Amino acid sequence: MSETLERWQSRRAFILAVTGAAVGLGNIWRFPYMTGENGGSAFLLLYIVFVLLLGLPMMMAEIMVGRAGRRGPMQALAYLAGEAEVSPAWRWLGLFGAITVFFILSFYSVVSGWSIEYLVESLSGGFVDRTPAEIGTAFDAFLADPPRMIFNHTLFMLLTMSVVAAGIANGIEKLNNVMMPLLYLILLVLGGYAFTTTGFGDAMRWLFTPNPAAITWSVVLNAMGHAFFTLAVGACALMAYGAYMPEEQSLPRAVFSVALLDIAVALLSGIAIFSVVFSHGLDPGEGPGLMFVTLPVAFSELPGGQLWLAAFFVLLLVATWTSSINLAEPMVSMLVDAGLRRGTAAILVGALVWGVGLLSVLSFSTLADVHWIGEMNFFALVSTVPPDLFLPVGGLLIAIFAVWRMPQPLARQALGISLPLFRLWRWLVRYISIPMAVIVLVSGLL
Repeated sequence: MSETLERWQSRRAFILAVTGAAVGLGNIWRFPYMTGENGGSAFLLLYIVFVLLLGLPMMMAEIMVGRAGRRGPMQALAYLAGEAEVSPAWRWLGLFGAITVFFILSFYSVVSGWSIEYLVESLSGGFVDRTPAEIGTAFDAFLADPPRMIFNHTLFMLLTMSVVAAGIANGIEKLNNVMMPLLYLILLVLGGYAFTTTGFGDAMRWLFTPNPAAITWSVVLNAMGHAFFTLAVGACALMAYGAYMPEEQSLPRAVFSVALLDIAVALLSGIAIFSVVFSHGLDPGEGPGLMFVTLPVAFSELPGGQLWLAAFFVLLLVATWTSSINLAEPMVSMLVDAGLRRGTAAILVGALVWGVGLLSVLSFSTLADVHWIGEMNFFALVSTVPPDLFLPVGGLLIAIFAVWRMPQPLARQALGISLPLFRLWRWLVRYISIPMAVIVLVSGLL
């Protein structure tokens, strides 16, 4: 059970990789419609607060465990549990994380495949001169067409696993060095475009004017849960990335940079989306259909709208691609640590995830009326239980291990901070982040 030999080639590479892991559907798809459903500025302010109080300390804990263990998640937890002389059962937390990301990636790939379909439709002018009802009907028809859904799901999985198979330096790092700057460039261009729309002022007021009256317990819980989800905490994926972290890099500084970049993506995408929505007097609280039904309607009526819509779906594809690689890496690294070649491990993981993803594809057609728990079909089940329940459980257990079970001198060394700052971080995790994670978990169960 030796240390992993791979490392990120630079500090910048690690920051881009973790940012790529965090930035995905949560920022560009989920954040806008969650903001729309939860009162705009009230949700936004709470989301930023919870990113800093809940997400940042727990992200530091997860990466720190990986950096201290210098192995895949299961092996790192086993090694550190041995060093602390605590139960070796902690290693199974790594397996729990792998199961969590397995199911999340299975539906994530399906939804990400939608962005491929919409990108092609945008470039071909498929949304021009179509009414909202026609675009909504076309979306429903696409979901009910298994061959098209399977093609896009397959293509996205091939894109993802081909990068993971190439390794850290030659695959993930090279992709992030290109794709993450491209993502921010597209966001800035879309933000500049939003500035020219008639709805830009309304969007800015709605997003940034304080509105305490809109803050309810439900809004607080939703903001807390989204902060947890958007930073990719709790699935041991960040633990896997921490194992490759350069020795000389400051972990707190890197994590803070990632949090700021993650918030920036959410803000810029929200400004771009809601400027277009308010330009046409549409409902910002449209819900999950905001991106795939409302936005094509709005963009199609603007000058050069098809080009801007295509740019938006390129943005979504880039974000989900880098994020899905993060989801796959801990599963592949665990198999590599068990003795498999990386290419073989990537093929095996990709094939299994693809196969389970077919159940999500068919949940909109053949298996639409097959209910697994209550009224949930398979897609509803895997898009709800793993992100809303498994991630908080994983994050909670990782945090408990980091501050209550792991040898504290080793933890401080891996964090690379002074003793006063280490004590402050440990206090935040124990008495702020962990209780918040419990609240997120309990609210998900109710």
